[in-house]
Formats: sequence, C-alpha cells, structure tokens
Amino acid sequence: MAVTIYHNPRCSKSRETLKLLQSKQVSLDIIEYLKMPPDAKTLSSILDKLGMEPRDLMRKKEPSYKTKQLADPKLTRKALIDAMVADPVLIERPIVLSGAKAALGRPPESVLKIL
Repeated sequence: MAVTIYHNPRCSKSRETLKLLQSKQVSLDIIEYLKMPPDAKTLSSILDKLGMEPRDLMRKKEPSYKTKQLADPKLTRKALIDAMVADPVLIERPIVLSGAKAALGRPPESVLKIL
C-alpha cells in the first residue's frame, strides 16, 4: 500500500518522519504541500481521518494566523479550511496517510501506528 506524506523539507520533524518512513521501505508519495497544497475537499478528508478539527491542525504561531484573525471562534470549519488552503504554511506538518488512516508526525514515531 502506498503511503502519502505531506512534507516540508525545511522542517526537522518532517525530515525525521520521512527518514523513518523510508527506513520501513514503504512505497512513498511525497507531496511538498507548500508547493502543492491540498484542496478544501482533500483537507477536509484528511481532518476527518485524523479525527481533528481545522484549528487542531493549524500552526497558531504563524504570523498569518494572527493577522487573519483565525482564533475567532465564530469562524466556521469551512472558513478555517479555506484559510489553510489559501495559506498552506498554516497547516501543521508532516501529515501521513495510509489507506483510510492518517497521523500527524509529531513525534515522528506516531506515524508507525498507521502502517
């Protein structure tokens, strides 16, 4: 089964997760999500697989989180997903998908449970 990683090569946790997956010799599809962000439908599906809501997957320390006022509790799931699609730096990484399962690579070893 192919495993997909939404990867940022500049992120140490993402690099560690990728290295861990490569050591398991799984077939990998590497998506550099800052260059090719998921669309809203894909991101919604990823959130469902993770069992998370959009804010759970957002990098709240990113400047755009504050400037776009994404902490506003009145914002809908759709609005938050749209914000992540428009500005993918807001998406926490790395995300690993394997079939119907997903895991966030924080810590990297957490992805092993879905292989």
